[in-house]
Amino acid sequence: MPDPNSPASARRTVAAVLKDLDAIDGAMYAAVAATPTPTLDRALRRLSRTANHSKISLTVAAGLALAPGRPRRAALAGVGAVTVASAAANLFGKRMFHRHRPDRERALVVAERHVPMPRSASFPSGHTASATAFATAVGVVWPPSAVPLGALAVAVGYSRVHTGVHYPGDVAAGGVLGFAAAAVSLAFVQARQNRT
Repeated sequence: MPDPNSPASARRTVAAVLKDLDAIDGAMYAAVAATPTPTLDRALRRLSRTANHSKISLTVAAGLALAPGRPRRAALAGVGAVTVASAAANLFGKRMFHRHRPDRERALVVAERHVPMPRSASFPSGHTASATAFATAVGVVWPPSAVPLGALAVAVGYSRVHTGVHYPGDVAAGGVLGFAAAAVSLAFVQARQNRT
């Protein structure tokens, strides 16, 4: 009888759990693809494209930087968080996991939702990581922005699934990475503030 505590048994269990999670991820992706949402399709496609290269976050940061005090510190923390999140997602995460992008045609994602399919790996979602990092860091430093920026980050993440370029699991991982990146940026900003 095989030992349930052996390393081989543990590997089989982990592999089985990952297979089940992958099946759930694919089913959620397919459910979003199969749900007709003609009113939302254009808006979410536009949001997804506008979030490329963190344009939304950097525009908000530029506006905040014009005001002295907490808004300016929030902008600094937000830009730092975006930098950390983007580097972690694109330079490390995507190269480490090599997950293929979803097959949008096979899932029958309607053409009205399409944005250009990125060539990079799917896991984790860089858009979500950066948007979450920015919203979290800015929201901590300047709390009045937390709810609107948090809602925007959720919308950006969902738009990546809606347009067919990411699985929900990619977006969830991007969100976790974004929180971690925000923590790093906030720690740096706090340390800098303590030195002055």
